[in-house]
Amino acid sequence: MGGTNRFMDLALEEAEKAGQRDEVPIGAVVVLDGRIIGRGGNRTREWKDVTAHAEIVALRMACEEVGQERLPLADLYVTLEPCTMCAAAISFARIRRLYYGASDPKGGAVESGVRFFNQPTCHHAPEVYSGIAETDSARLLLDFFQAKRTGTFPAEG
Repeated sequence: MGGTNRFMDLALEEAEKAGQRDEVPIGAVVVLDGRIIGRGGNRTREWKDVTAHAEIVALRMACEEVGQERLPLADLYVTLEPCTMCAAAISFARIRRLYYGASDPKGGAVESGVRFFNQPTCHHAPEVYSGIAETDSARLLLDFFQAKRTGTFPAEG
């Protein structure tokens, strides 16, 4: 992986694991004081839970780790621009900084779509940094969906 940040590299690892589980390859890592307190990849199919996006999985783990529902000093690294549901969860958790890889013009809600954090009804907006390991993040998604379309999904290994 050619990510420029070790935490984004770990989010990319979570995305790869998700893809190996036949989930859309998106990964997320929550960091507090330089320590990973939550991590995860998409598990919507595995858990039969539409809310089990990588960000939600990682945020749930992080909240459990610190014993509270708010993470005001934590940073979130995710491989794809969060959707509206995840942007809302990020806001409600009071995440300090959001770092994400690839933009998602169709489903994203940070700099695309509804631009959740710019809405007057948004109670908390994190600092946002996009394009972190963007090429690697996009490549995972492109390869995954191309394999789905062509039926050449790689063997697990």
